Amino acid sequence: MKKKTLALVLTLAMAGSLAACGSKDGDATSNNDKSATSNTSKSTSEEKDDKKSGGVSLNVTTTFGGNDTNQKNYQDAIAAWQDETSNIVNDSSATSDETFKARVAADFEVGSEPDVLFYFNGMDSNSFVEAGKVISVDEIRKEYPDYASNMNDDLLGASPVDGKNYSVPVNGYWEGMYVNKAVLEAAKVEIPDANTTWDEFMDICQKIKDAGYTPVAASLAQIPHYWFEFTIYNQLSTTTHNVLPKSVDDEHGKAWVAGIEDIKAMYDKGFFPENTLSGTDDETFQSFIDGKAAFLVDGSWKLGGIEEATDDIDNFTVTYVPAKGERKSTDIIGGLSSGYYITKKAWDDPEKREAAVNFVEYMTSNEMVTKFAQTSATALKDGADVDESTLSSLGKDGLAMIKGITGISGAVQDQIPTECRVPVFDGMPNLVTGKVQIPDAVTEVLTMIENYTPSEAAE
Repeated sequence: MKKKTLALVLTLAMAGSLAACGSKDGDATSNNDKSATSNTSKSTSEEKDDKKSGGVSLNVTTTFGGNDTNQKNYQDAIAAWQDETSNIVNDSSATSDETFKARVAADFEVGSEPDVLFYFNGMDSNSFVEAGKVISVDEIRKEYPDYASNMNDDLLGASPVDGKNYSVPVNGYWEGMYVNKAVLEAAKVEIPDANTTWDEFMDICQKIKDAGYTPVAASLAQIPHYWFEFTIYNQLSTTTHNVLPKSVDDEHGKAWVAGIEDIKAMYDKGFFPENTLSGTDDETFQSFIDGKAAFLVDGSWKLGGIEEATDDIDNFTVTYVPAKGERKSTDIIGGLSSGYYITKKAWDDPEKREAAVNFVEYMTSNEMVTKFAQTSATALKDGADVDESTLSSLGKDGLAMIKGITGISGAVQDQIPTECRVPVFDGMPNLVTGKVQIPDAVTEVLTMIENYTPSEAAE
């Protein structure tokens, strides 16, 4: 039975009230799917004398690479759009990590930016907005009035630079804790749930370690982000987590220090893999899949990666990250943090302009958003139409988890420029081993934020 997942949209609406500081049909659907057009207006390209912008080559960059859940959906969608329009997509998508972000930023700086970019809102894209290198949704609508008309504008992810919407989202995200059930069974411990406290979770991790398994699959050398986020969240609440510290000594600065100290305590207890200071995210992920590690904190996008990586999906589930302090375990990190941007380079090219608009409309149609979103959030006015009978047991667990949330906050790291994260993110191995003092690293990050100015080359 199909159910409108309006709860997902309501979840994001909750973010406005629960996370006071927190913080995807101009439908161009396939000719083979007429049903999706019933809820939307006629596509922009059809309105323009029903002409297709054939023969145009678009340079597109997205985060749908690596182990991303939607990599295959994205590749299938590109193939279908190319067949429909006779256009060509030169795709340079990659896994979303700091290296990818640095590459995108460098491309903009030297004038090699793509025509269409699926990328983050907030700090990571501020320099593009400030330099006038991406086009606002309002500006696009002056020529293409139905652009993103199937979306709730309040959920598009307005830029902190000027409060305007520049990107059109597809699927939002949530972050949770994936569980390898076999490891927990072997260690004779229960799966953490909504009522599991942080201290109880530490006891569970100790029992897992004593049973000869790694409690937490994580590469602190490459991906410390998720634990950074939740251990800080544990010191704050949904209404305060997304606030940047002004100093290491204020409430939020102290929360950052205490949160990172909790990561260090986990490291000191041996709860991370032996190679956590040098291993890659792919390696630690594989240890989780292979039954060597019990828990993996990651985003909703990882769900599909787990489905593809195992023949025994029923052995995996997802639950809340245990909490302490004011935060409840059911208070999660989530939101709509990414979307499709059309660059000024494409907009200023008459042929590429129409092709770029057509491409984004196609990729953000009701049909496509539902396919990409599944158990994650969307900005669709009518919500995604998910057939729960098609979901794996892990997908159903993910859907059940988000239906039980009590609060939501955006990731505080999204407010930190990439360059300014280095002392903590790149430096996490030094922090957990005591080579660098945690308050010093936090102070360095805050000083870098205070003195941060976008590269002049991007202007």
